[in-house]
Amino acid sequence: MSRTGDLPRRLACLLARHQALHDPAREPRNGLRWLPELRRWQAERLEASFDRFLEDPRRRPAAHFFLTDVYNDRDFSRRDADIARVLPMMQRMLPGALLGTLADAIELGLLTHAFDLRLAQLLQVHGARRRRLDAALYAKVYRASGLPRLRGHQIELIGRVGFGLGRGLRIPGVGTLLKLSRGPARSAGLGELQGFLERGFTAFGELGDVRGFITEIEAEERAVCGRLFAGDPDPFRGQMA
Repeated sequence: MSRTGDLPRRLACLLARHQALHDPAREPRNGLRWLPELRRWQAERLEASFDRFLEDPRRRPAAHFFLTDVYNDRDFSRRDADIARVLPMMQRMLPGALLGTLADAIELGLLTHAFDLRLAQLLQVHGARRRRLDAALYAKVYRASGLPRLRGHQIELIGRVGFGLGRGLRIPGVGTLLKLSRGPARSAGLGELQGFLERGFTAFGELGDVRGFITEIEAEERAVCGRLFAGDPDPFRGQMA
């Protein structure tokens, strides 16, 4: 479905797919023993790759937002359930650009979880006697999982979410709208969704050069992806053992 097509339908479709993929009854791979360890290791890898951003006072808030709200091991099911509950109201209140960014964030979470399930299943075979993940085993199952074009799309979505939040800063009245909706959102049990939007707005407001920041993340992730698929013996350039 095109991201420029029917946005409400795209959101509804993504939310339904997200719910199905996270449902242990419909997707038993959610119970695989390797899944928590895989998420822990990937979160550690991302934090290591973001080290230079975290040391920069201006970039630190945006880097933390990416690590906690965009591309990490956090469970986003509550946020996405919030979106499903208020989808009709959101279509009336939020600018289309921000709705599109939310759709991209949900698609990113959906695709990332699908890859995690695929990797966890492969780890059941390639790491049957292991309990902990390391860079060599991760690289092995990453290559075995295949789908390089979809991996490229995953990285593209990271960029789209970042650029979308950056564009949201320039929409007149968005900051005021978020402040006014804080109380009603929490009263209605929509704190996860409200928090995601507020944290993103605040973090990118302090960033300055949004394009440079996102472009650098995309370039690094594409380089790591390329080295993993090429069988590079040190795909993370010494960041992970």
